[in-house]
Amino acid sequence: MNILVIEDEPDLLERLTSILTREHYTVVTASDGKEGLEKIWDDRYDLILLDIMLPHVNGLEVLAELRAAGIQTPVLMLTAKGDISDKVIGLNLGADDYLAKPFSLAEFLARVRALLRRSTSASPIIEAGHIQLNTNTREVLSDGKVLPLTAKEFGILEFLLHNKDRAVSKFTLAEHVWGDEFDPFSMSNFIDVHIKNLRKKISAGGKPALIVTVRGFGYRLEN
Repeated sequence: MNILVIEDEPDLLERLTSILTREHYTVVTASDGKEGLEKIWDDRYDLILLDIMLPHVNGLEVLAELRAAGIQTPVLMLTAKGDISDKVIGLNLGADDYLAKPFSLAEFLARVRALLRRSTSASPIIEAGHIQLNTNTREVLSDGKVLPLTAKEFGILEFLLHNKDRAVSKFTLAEHVWGDEFDPFSMSNFIDVHIKNLRKKISAGGKPALIVTVRGFGYRLEN
C-alpha cells in the first residue's frame, strides 16, 4: 500500500512515517501543500494523510484541487484545530475522514486501515513478471507456486514491487525493512545477502530474477 503524508510538523511527520513503515506501508512525504500537490501528480496512492494547516497551499486547497482533477484517492484530514467548521468544509470538499490532533496510535491506525479497506482501488495483489504478492495474506506466488520467503525477504520484495521500475537506493530499502535496527556501518552487507537469496528463490527453475542492480545506488525491480 502506497501512502502519501502531507504534514508540516517535522516531529509528527517523522513519527507518522515511522509508524506506517513499521506496518509495512510504503510512505512518501511532503512538508507543505505545494510539495504535496507535486507528489500527488507524480504517483498513484492508496491513501493520502493531509494536514489542514500547511504552508504555501493549505490542506483544504490541496483537497479541492485533487478532487477537481478527478483524483478519488481516500483522504484522511489531520488538524490541530478544534473548529468544527474545518471538519465540515473538509468533508464537503471530499475528505473521507477527519482526525484531530493529538490522536492515539491505535485510533490513527484504525482509521488508516478502515480507509484502505474501503478503497476500491486498493488491491491486495501486487505483481511483476511471474511473481504475485498478496499484502493481506503475506503470501508470494511464482507462477502459482508459493515461494518460502523470510520476513525480511518479503519486506524487501514488497517494497520493490511498490516501487516497480524505479531505482531504489540501498539505504532507503534497508531503512524500510530494518527500520531503527539498521546500522549502515555494521550492517552494510546485510541487504546484499538478502537480495542474493531473494533472487535465487525468484529465479528458481530458470525464471527471470526480476531484481536489477543499479550500480553505485541500489536496486530496481522490472517486469
